[in-house]
Order: sequence, then structure tokens, then C-alpha cells
Amino acid sequence: MLRAYLATVPKHGSTTDVVTDALREAVLDGVLPPSTWLREGELADELSVSRTPVREALRRLSDEGLVVRNVHRGSLVAPMTVDDILAVYAVREMLEGMATAQATRRRPAGLVDDLSRVHREMTEHIDDDEPVALIKLELEFHRVLRDACGNPYLERFLTQIEHAVRRFGRSNLLVPGRIRDMLAEHRAIIEAVASGDADAASSNAAEHMRSARDVRIRSMFST
Repeated sequence: MLRAYLATVPKHGSTTDVVTDALREAVLDGVLPPSTWLREGELADELSVSRTPVREALRRLSDEGLVVRNVHRGSLVAPMTVDDILAVYAVREMLEGMATAQATRRRPAGLVDDLSRVHREMTEHIDDDEPVALIKLELEFHRVLRDACGNPYLERFLTQIEHAVRRFGRSNLLVPGRIRDMLAEHRAIIEAVASGDADAASSNAAEHMRSARDVRIRSMFST
């Protein structure tokens, strides 16, 4: 199963880079679920590499918060609890609001057009049986804002938050009514960005995150 990820990640860089990317994607996709023990020898055998790049990859993923390392017991995929979800969304609400405000103040050429394009493409997939395309477009919408904010540190932190959200598993977009609500929230963000109202854009982005958090929590307790 893990070897399949080697074919999906970029091959530039060292063996450690490739192994790190493959293991990261496996964790984010849930192939390596939360609290799974990660044995260096087993991972090395499955990926057909030595233990050295696996050990370094686990260290890197630990720095990213995806893996927990125990000196005496080894490494495991970081657990995920309701408290983790609340903590992630608390940070995401603040950072997404900040990034959206900065993107609005800078408003680089093409920003509103790019946001509108993604929004338009999302509406074209609203009746899809599976929200695969919508999930990718939702990520792209926020990446457009993130890239436009002009703050590399903020971009980096939001990338880590994106990874954490992917680990939550079942997409919010599978919840009845969530897609249309999300599109309305996106439209409010676009309108604020287009008008140059950074405060409104930030407020709308933060509200979008609170809405996503509430749907996520309700979904957890209804299953």
C-alpha cells in the first residue's frame, strides 16, 4: 500500500525527501491512521529503502506534528481528538482571517478573477455524486488567498493547518447542505476582497472557519 505513494510524489531531491513525502501523504490520506505505530524496519522493507531515510523522514514528520516520537517505544502517527479539532480550527480561524485581510490589502493582479474562477468551477460540481472535485477546489480557494497574502511565514503555518484538517477524515462536504452554505460563504469572501474591504474579508473568512468547525463537530457526534 505504501509503495503506491512513491509513484505519486515528486522524485526530485534525496531518498529521504521522497520517503518523507510518501509517508506524509499516507498519513494525511488516513492510510496510516492516527495512533498507528510506525516501525522503521517494516516501513523500510515496504518502501524498499534502508532504515536511515525512514528514520530521518519520521523526524521531519515529527517536526510537522504528524508523528509523535517516543525515545523508548518508537514513533506513532499523532492521535486526533475532539480537542485537537477545536485547537486546529481556533488557529485556522485566526490565520485564515489574517491571510485574507492581507490578501485584500495587497490585491495582486488576478486575485479576484482567480477566486471567482474557483468559485464558478465549484458550482459546476455541486451535484456530483462524490465531492472529490469540490474538495480539491475548496483547498485551491484557500491556497489562492494564502499565496496572495505576501507573508511566507503565514503561508507556511496555513500549509501545516491544511495538513491537520486533511487528517480529520470524512469531508465536511459530505454533510447535507454544507456545499451550498460553503459556496455562500465563499461568495461573501470574494465580494469583500473585490470591494477592498479587508476587515469584512477577514470577518467573513473567520466566520467561514467557525461554520466549518461546527459542521465538523456535529458530524462527529452524529455518527
